[in-house]
Formats: sequence, structure tokens, C-alpha cells
Amino acid sequence: MLNRAYSISDLRGQARRRLPGPIFDYIDGGADDERALANNAGAFGRYEIVPDVLNDVSTICTASSLFGQAVSAPVMLAPTGLTRMFHPAAEGAVGRAAARHGLAYALSTMGTTRIEDWASTFAGPRIFQIYVFRDRGLTTEFIQRCKATGVHGLALTVDTPVAGNRERDHRNGLSLPPRLTLASLAHFAMHPGWSLPALTGSKFDLANVSHRVDALSRRSMSLFDYIASQFDRSVTWKDVEWLAAEWGGPLSIKGVMTPEDARRAVDCGASGVMLSNHGGRQLDDAPAPVDQIAQVRERLGDAPEIICDGGVRRGSDVFKALALGANGVSIGRPYLYGLAAGGEAGVDRALSLLLAEFERTLALAGVNDIAAIRPGHVRPSPTGRSE
Repeated sequence: MLNRAYSISDLRGQARRRLPGPIFDYIDGGADDERALANNAGAFGRYEIVPDVLNDVSTICTASSLFGQAVSAPVMLAPTGLTRMFHPAAEGAVGRAAARHGLAYALSTMGTTRIEDWASTFAGPRIFQIYVFRDRGLTTEFIQRCKATGVHGLALTVDTPVAGNRERDHRNGLSLPPRLTLASLAHFAMHPGWSLPALTGSKFDLANVSHRVDALSRRSMSLFDYIASQFDRSVTWKDVEWLAAEWGGPLSIKGVMTPEDARRAVDCGASGVMLSNHGGRQLDDAPAPVDQIAQVRERLGDAPEIICDGGVRRGSDVFKALALGANGVSIGRPYLYGLAAGGEAGVDRALSLLLAEFERTLALAGVNDIAAIRPGHVRPSPTGRSE
């Protein structure tokens, strides 16, 4: 089946057929009316590529660096929570595929693999996505564990003072681990290839925080309750300064959307920003990250790193983001669709498709090295079309 997937959209269709409805909705859904979710991908269609011609494109160079680490292409695998829910091989499968392609991969705080296990098996550039929790001791612990395991960079997520209103998950009654209810029974029964391993195998676990569930409370609480209790509405730029000083390495602020906030992030010690609206899963009607690149680059100048996180579905989207001023892009759903569709081989297929499209776009645009991509290679579509 995977060899019949010719695009990320094809892998999405295969994932939809393999997963129970509530699990697919967790990958695929967004907040409220999901306008930001749709706009993230649609916004790329509002830009056209303006090609050069008669350049030698017999060889193409896509090599770059992200978080100070060499990568084969300016594409990073974004941090995604609950990865094991989509396939038993979880972050291990994702990491092995990313390493084969020479790409950076970020482990989520809400991941299902311990930092130590992930770092010992993933040989590529390692990024850890972190929060400044209400319990600063937990954040400090993460910093120490990342230093001890050779993590190369941190991505501080700042767009979650509260959880977004993800109505699909509310309607589905999604829980961890997934439970058979009258409402969901048919979904799980129709997908035994997913349901039997998921419901009878080892338990789902937020592996990096489960040891602290009862640390701050005399009563028992679920992992979700614990994490919800740790989101801190009082986090400010002072906390960014503190984190940058504690970490002392490459640090990107994930969730920044404006030139002013991007400038302040760098002034507080960050090495760059990840323009992101959390995949449309937090604030609905937030702008598409790709639409923010040019103005943020203008405000920051040449040096700080800008990563466009959200909406990338084609290799041409990577080209557009770079032409607008980004250093790279971050993908989440594309590789999760592959993981759900076929485990490690599915992730490999997703990355192969995206990178082949990117190289093809470079050749067709008359560019033989990503260093030669310039703002003139893209322009807003006169018709304002979107895809």
C-alpha cells in the first residue's frame, strides 16, 4: 500500500482507513471551527514560484543546518505528543527514519519515549520541546536530562497558557489510554489491526513526566490532569531569559507569530524562533505561519534562525518558506500520517516524498543550491488562490 502513496495526501487517506475515528481525529483535528488549521496549508497556495531558467541543475544541494547541526535538508520533524497512540513503534520508528534521511527530530515533552531512550537510539540532530511549567523543578529536570543525553537544542513552546478547544476530541471522549465506550466501540471494533495491539499491549504513557504524577499532590491524578495543572498562565519573558541562561545552547521559541515578539525572543537569549500556531490546535483564526515569515525576517535581520512550523504538505512549500526568509520548516502531521499508515516504513515514505518534491522544485525553479534561493523566487498569487 505504501508504494501506492504518491503524496502526503495519499498517506493521510491510508492513515484514516487504518485508525479508529477518534484516533485519526486527534491527528487531523484543530481548535474550534478549524479555520486556522485549514489556512495553514491553504496559505502556501497563495504564493507562486517564479523560476529561473538555463541554470545548470544537474546536481542539487539541499544541505543546511538547524539548531547549529548539519542536516541534509532544511526540514525538521516537529515534536508531537502521544506518538505511540498512532503506531506501537512510536518515536523509535520516527527517529530511525529521520536519521536515515539526515534530518533533525524534536521529541515532545508529551512524548511516549523517555529522553534517555530516544537519545540513545536517534543518531541525528536531537531537539527537545520544553515548557516552563508551574513546577520549575520539572523544567530544570528536563534541562539537566537534555544536557546529560547530548540533546542539541531546545524548543520552548509558549502558545499553551491553556489547552485549545479541540471539539473533535471532546465529542469522541478521547482518553489515554483509549477506552471502549458505547460511542467509540464501533470505531475500535472496525479497526482490529490498531485496536488489539493498542488495547492489549503495554500501556500508553507520557514517559517523561509519569514519574512525577504524584510528586506534587497527596491525591492520585491522571497524567492529563497533571499536565493541565502544570500549564502556567503567568509565564513571561523573564522566564525565557531564565531558561536561556540555564540551558546555554541553541534555543528556539515556538509559538511566536509577530515581528515584535520574535525580536524580544532573541533579545531574551533565544537563537531563533519557530513561527507556529500549534498546527491550528490552539487559537483559531491565528495567521498562517508562512504569512508571517517575511515580516519577521525583516525585523530580525539575517542571523537569527526562523523555522516555519505548520501547513507544509509539499516540497514546494519548503521552497516557498525559504524564499520568504525562513531557514527551514517543521513538519508534524505529514510524518504522523506515514507512521499511522505503515510504521517506520510509512515515515520513510513521507520523508522520501517530501524531499523528492523539494529537490524537484529546486530543479524546476532553476536553483541548484538552497543558498541561492532568494525573495524574488516567490510572489503572491495575483488571483489570491489557495489550495
